Amino acid sequence: MQPNYQVAPDGTRMWLLHIGNLVADEGVFLPFGNVCTASHPISEHKRRHLVMISVLIEHPDDGLLLYETGAGKDYPEVWGPQLADIFARGEHSEDLELDAAIKKTGHDIKDVKGVIIGHLHLDHAGGLEYFSSTFEVDIGVYLPTYLQFDLNWTPLYGDSILIARGITLHLCPGHTPGLCIMQVNLKESGTWIFTSDLYIVQENYDNLSTQGWLTRDHAAWSQSNQLVHMVQKATGAKVILGHDRNVLMRHKLAPEYYE
Repeated sequence: MQPNYQVAPDGTRMWLLHIGNLVADEGVFLPFGNVCTASHPISEHKRRHLVMISVLIEHPDDGLLLYETGAGKDYPEVWGPQLADIFARGEHSEDLELDAAIKKTGHDIKDVKGVIIGHLHLDHAGGLEYFSSTFEVDIGVYLPTYLQFDLNWTPLYGDSILIARGITLHLCPGHTPGLCIMQVNLKESGTWIFTSDLYIVQENYDNLSTQGWLTRDHAAWSQSNQLVHMVQKATGAKVILGHDRNVLMRHKLAPEYYE
């Protein structure tokens, strides 16, 4: 019998990794967040405590796969004071570093065979520094000013791509033109959707509200939003948003895992 490529094979394990905290103005990710009028001025801007998330998958066929990498080490200094002032580092400890979070699963970051980046913003791709010079260089069609070429990039083509048994990437532009969400179909815990920053907080998903200052393309975001809701309805998927702390903390975190 042919294997069902839509479902991950027996032995697949998935860990949710909490890899850092951010604090930012609500206007960044909610439309009309912190908006005031002359008659109702705001005395104090609301700021939201956010998390950074990575997903580690132990796949029997394809080895250890990682979805997104967080901000990387020392990101307040790496980003610079202006950006770090907008997206400030929240409560931090060494066990929130990507390599330490992966160790909680019983693996080493050196064992990772492939890294999937939902989009290339600093808080999602900063941890690629861990994988610098790991693989042979494949420059492809990109300019050196766009990407580091001591990483072995593999461009993806198409709107939906099955990258491994049970793991599909869907192109979902809006926040960025090339943002990819990840759908994982596990035998025991069912379907999962990891949205990267298509949705940053719960209100974006529940209220169909585009992000605040961070939305690039409202029309594309609306189409991507429709796709995610259709997939969720059809599969009953659990949806993990880009930065919502409450959503992440409702689930098991490493070293606990899902199958």
